[in-house]
Amino acid sequence: MKQTRSLFRRFLKVHFLFIFLPPIVLIFFSTFFEFEGNHEEDLNTLNLFYFTLLLFSFIMVAFVVISWLFFLRLRKRLTRLQEIMSFSAKQHSFPKPISVQNDRMDELDQLGSSFNWMIQQLEDSRKREYEEELLRHRLIANLSHDLRTPLTILRGHATRLNKESMSLEGQHSLAEMDHTITRVGELMDDLLSYTLLTSGKFPFEPASTDIGRLVRASVAAWYPVFEEQEFQIDVDLPAEKTFYWEADPKWLTRVLDNLFQNILRHAAEGKYANIVVDLKKELIIVADRGPGMDNSFYERGAGIGLAASNYMLNKMKLKAEFTFNENGTSVAIGQN
Repeated sequence: MKQTRSLFRRFLKVHFLFIFLPPIVLIFFSTFFEFEGNHEEDLNTLNLFYFTLLLFSFIMVAFVVISWLFFLRLRKRLTRLQEIMSFSAKQHSFPKPISVQNDRMDELDQLGSSFNWMIQQLEDSRKREYEEELLRHRLIANLSHDLRTPLTILRGHATRLNKESMSLEGQHSLAEMDHTITRVGELMDDLLSYTLLTSGKFPFEPASTDIGRLVRASVAAWYPVFEEQEFQIDVDLPAEKTFYWEADPKWLTRVLDNLFQNILRHAAEGKYANIVVDLKKELIIVADRGPGMDNSFYERGAGIGLAASNYMLNKMKLKAEFTFNENGTSVAIGQN
């Protein structure tokens, strides 16, 4: 069992010894000198006064020196602990354990021991969190892969049934079944993409990006899809002027892809899409005339894609502000 001792108790003990011990010695010597004075007339009161003054001065100097050494050592130990904490805060990492005297521990050693125990608990917690996160990513990846086989089988049976003669109600049910199978497959893709994204599988490569050019390329890629769905598309993309963001072009393109995909999924009844690059406010605005994401039947399903988009935007120090009303949904992407 570790034996503890009080640092301040030792300090007080030493100081009290210097306060009380010298007067006792003084009394003893004064008695001795007085006794000798009966035999030796040359020891007078003046000599005793000087001796007392010298002894008192020695006590004061010793008191100051011992106090200075004590607090100097105390400051040194506290400064070492503070430097370790400050270094870890600057490096955004856990501090290294500090050395303590396990044979006889004072208050600072007990503080250091508690500090080391806290570091060990934090490191164990981070290790468990990392292992759980790794297990969760592996489970999601395996689940996404394993569910593709039954979905493929279901789609095959739905295609076979589509060739059979059936009532109009049966055809509607079959079309809804095929749509649901497609939706589940897209959700699994979004979930897998989000898992890979948060686990660092998609590299983040920021660069000075021409926003006007990137949005034009993204709209051009999606234009045939909107046109096939008979959407009215209004675009305001200045060709001569532009602005730049320090962002990953691939990540920002994936964010726009997610927004355009959500318009097709959740705002198809509005048949309208508006894409604007606001040069004055340096914003990318994507709007539709659907029922709004908050009123959408697929709101919960869209959360995975939006979570991935928000993760990428935060990484690029961007943000997306959503506006919902009876006229539809508007998303404005800008810098933090």
